[in-house]
Amino acid sequence: MKSISKIVILLIGLLLGTTALIAEESKSTTDPDPVLRSLQTEMARSKSQLKLENTPGPYFIEYRVVEMDDWEADAALGAVRVHTHSKARFLLVQVRLGDYKQDSSSTRGEGAVEWLPLDQDEQALRFQVWTATDKAYKQAAESLTEKQARLKQLTIDHPVDDFAHADPVQSIAPLVQMKVEIEPWLKMLRDASVLYKKDPKVQFLSAGLSFRTINRYYVNSEGSVVRGGEELYFMHISGSTQAEDAMRLERNATFTARSLAELPKPEEFVARAEKMIASMEKLRAAPLADEDYHGPVMLSADSAATVFDALIGENVLGQKPDLGQNARVRGQFASSYKTRVLPEFLSVADDPAMTEAAGKRLLGHYEVDDEGVRAQRVPLIEKGVLVNYLLGRQPIRDFPASNGHGRAGVPFAWPAPGLGNLVVRSSEPLAPEELKKKLLAMCKDRGLDYGYYVATMGGIRAPRLLYRVWVSDGHEELVRGGVFGDLDLRSMRSNIIAAGSDEYVENMAHPYPQSVVAPSVLFDDLEIKRQTSNKDKLPEYASPQEAQK
Repeated sequence: MKSISKIVILLIGLLLGTTALIAEESKSTTDPDPVLRSLQTEMARSKSQLKLENTPGPYFIEYRVVEMDDWEADAALGAVRVHTHSKARFLLVQVRLGDYKQDSSSTRGEGAVEWLPLDQDEQALRFQVWTATDKAYKQAAESLTEKQARLKQLTIDHPVDDFAHADPVQSIAPLVQMKVEIEPWLKMLRDASVLYKKDPKVQFLSAGLSFRTINRYYVNSEGSVVRGGEELYFMHISGSTQAEDAMRLERNATFTARSLAELPKPEEFVARAEKMIASMEKLRAAPLADEDYHGPVMLSADSAATVFDALIGENVLGQKPDLGQNARVRGQFASSYKTRVLPEFLSVADDPAMTEAAGKRLLGHYEVDDEGVRAQRVPLIEKGVLVNYLLGRQPIRDFPASNGHGRAGVPFAWPAPGLGNLVVRSSEPLAPEELKKKLLAMCKDRGLDYGYYVATMGGIRAPRLLYRVWVSDGHEELVRGGVFGDLDLRSMRSNIIAAGSDEYVENMAHPYPQSVVAPSVLFDDLEIKRQTSNKDKLPEYASPQEAQK
């Protein structure tokens, strides 16, 4: 009787086990996201089976998938030139051999990049992940051998680990889908770019858009699993004309947002194009900037954001130097750690947790970076002194861990240190009107008839809208053809004497979503000189529009 009971219990156990197995199998096959399941399945196989004879197995593996849905359109002179809708899915596989202290990473490349099927065919997805992992592993084996040989020939004064430990992160957010009716936006591009007809001296006018959704997956061998999606919407207007002396003059306007609702409405976009045409007419009639000016210059918050991005943002990235180089980082702040790089009243931090500033949504907000590390607020410059760098998982001297700033452009870029929300603040802010009064007072004390005010920039050296501000009555006069001669890190450190209480948000979608928040600033002394290039000949005969009159 007891033996029968044991058999019954055994059968019940087998039945329950089989039921549980069926339930688990059913659960996995009904998972709504075969991409994520494929990555996790292949990661488990790679961790247990990936090893060549006489070659160490990997200590770290990561899978990244970037899935993009893109609308791109461009119109010029009232006609659509480009209109495309594309979808693509990319796989990036990185395999590291060795250990965190010294591994196979090198300048040969970080791994394998492959197209993934768009269909939700799990077998096809897994097959592609498998072949890419095998390719990345073999490449890492070659890189490790080459790197070890090269290290024997080098003297490293400050040894730094190749890779940083990071706690596993589990973050599964919803995927996003493109939902847009494109025809009204195409009409908007035509309506905006056809406005060139209002001014026969406008030689070119274009309008474009890029509407994109991006879904990202990240799985690594340490246990991190991250999935999430984002929307990016970008529109622009660009125009060019020439003055009577043949100087080429260009204007542009860009709009970047996280949702369609945050973009200008079509009628607002067209009105902005009309305003741009009017500004080009004023630029043509404007007098030339001085051949050489040295004196006070005020930058609007808009212009200052461009300058802080180019001169500060680019240099606080903790990019590890090439093998054998003993600098702390690449860039102009390589030897600036714990030294003053800005005036004492200015501080700079990068805070991906911020969602808005100055009433505007920030593009640089994220919760987990592209290396599976949670985002952190990083104080970079405190009271003018550089105290930190933005870091991914590649350590640099004195900074052994990531601070959640490993950012990757899409679709093929590998993560590297990058900005989130770069925020510049003053401990002694002045109203912009007070900055202007200070500008005029300084000019008067130096016997200058006027100072300069930069409203918008067309790059780090070239003001797009530049004004003389006259000491006599404070009125502003638009001029053209001025460029900076000495706007650099030295002038940022030594010549900024005041900053405003205002803030401007510059949102940028390339190479990844980021934002810069900055106030207006006043420089004690900058050089502005007249540009000597960018003078083409005027057209030899009338435009079709003028010829029809």
